[in-house]
Amino acid sequence: MAAGLPARADTAREQQTKACKGDALRLCAFAIPNEKRITACMERKKDKLSPACRAYFKDTPAPQAKAKMPQPKR
Repeated sequence: MAAGLPARADTAREQQTKACKGDALRLCAFAIPNEKRITACMERKKDKLSPACRAYFKDTPAPQAKAKMPQPKR
């Protein structure tokens, strides 16, 4: 039974690739071929992803805007 698991994982990965390839090219082309950078880019731009691709990022929290720390007065 465990022998079938990698094939399912490949199928899920292929489905994700199919759903997100266009978004990756459109929104994160600068990050290709670095998969970690593509993923980080797509997480930052989750609101711009197609619905099919966004489904793969649904458990990823939206990035928070970083507040600037006030500079000390001199």
